[in-house]
Amino acid sequence: MFAFIWPIVLVVLANVLYQICTKSVPAEINPFASLIFTYLTSAAATAVIYFLQSGKSNLIEEYGKLNWTSYVLGLSIVALEAGWIYAYKAGWEISKGFIVQSAFISLILLGVGYLLYQEAFTWNKALGAAVCLIGLALINYK
Repeated sequence: MFAFIWPIVLVVLANVLYQICTKSVPAEINPFASLIFTYLTSAAATAVIYFLQSGKSNLIEEYGKLNWTSYVLGLSIVALEAGWIYAYKAGWEISKGFIVQSAFISLILLGVGYLLYQEAFTWNKALGAAVCLIGLALINYK
């Protein structure tokens, strides 16, 4: 059970810290200048964790196993992080912005799961999607 739960706990805690840090990027800095330092920090941390965790020392051999996903993931991370920095600079509230994007992502991923991964589309998921839409209306109602 722990192996099932700890990754989600990590994602939740990391995402909260991520949103706080992204919201706190100084307004006067170019977002991409900030991201350069962010990625240098990430690369260093990832390298340390790789060598501590894997016990493998042949990183070049590991790179031979890469496919298109690592490149597209890298581009999507840049877009995601730049999007958040610009959203916060534009005035999005930290509490509202995350809920709005999460609801839209949930709705889109229901379709992606069904179309690309043959995941079942159940009445519970349909009801959850409806709740997401109602939540969007409620959170943005003034």
